[in-house]
Amino acid sequence: MQIDTSSSTCGALIRGIDLSGDLHAEQIAAIRNAWLKHQVIAFPDQQLTIPDIERFAHHIGPRGEDPYIAGLPRHPHVVEVKREADEKTKLFAETWHSDWSFLPSPPAGTVLYGEVIPPVGGDTLFSDQYAAYDALPKALRARVEGCMAVHSARGGYAKDGLYGEKDAQAGRSMAIRFGDSALKTRSHPLVRTHPETGRKALFVSPGYTLGIEGMAQTEAVDLLLQLFKFQIEERFLYRHRWSQGMLTLWDNRSVIHAATGGYEGHRRLLFRVTVAERDRSLIPA
Repeated sequence: MQIDTSSSTCGALIRGIDLSGDLHAEQIAAIRNAWLKHQVIAFPDQQLTIPDIERFAHHIGPRGEDPYIAGLPRHPHVVEVKREADEKTKLFAETWHSDWSFLPSPPAGTVLYGEVIPPVGGDTLFSDQYAAYDALPKALRARVEGCMAVHSARGGYAKDGLYGEKDAQAGRSMAIRFGDSALKTRSHPLVRTHPETGRKALFVSPGYTLGIEGMAQTEAVDLLLQLFKFQIEERFLYRHRWSQGMLTLWDNRSVIHAATGGYEGHRRLLFRVTVAERDRSLIPA
């Protein structure tokens, strides 16, 4: 297994392994170690079926929840991230976020496989939140330590959200299921300790973080805006370029990400599986 690291603080390409077959324990351990170390890993030149993708994801961890996107009829844990060539809706997932961070137990990882990749555009941007936390100025670090950030899906998946009623009427091709449950909130530590590596990372994003517990909203918004600007500085970024047959796995506990466009007039289709946290009792001390 050959690992080629990016020039950024996160991101690596892995070659020399075929994911279309079952993997043995040593291979799974090596892949998980690479994932925990590099945070975003990608396997180019894989030709995978949907069952192959599901099997790989299950090697990484339990099946996760996708609360606002319907799964495929025969594969309910696989969702299509797609955009038709003539689609005019707002680009999906272009706001920085960690997948489903508003859930009581946010997912550990996301598996995404490139089935139809346009010849131009469509890169995914990742930002290393270990590096962002490590680089926090002392005064800003002192302000965020011990804070609980308030997360919600309302900006995206409520009826009046980005992917709500008006978006559905505009003809989005993805099977998004908006609803009132998106109005709920859930708090998580603003600085989160990774359960497997023990490293600290910022755990906020403009996509899902609305406020800070016990802090006046005006003060919270001011602090969050500082963090949102800081956490995506160029020094923390990795630009991921897709190719057909590439499978990518990222760690939602240590990176945030955002989609980019630039492929107007071309169809794009990826298959996604969400990976939940493993049983804490199985995680080595």
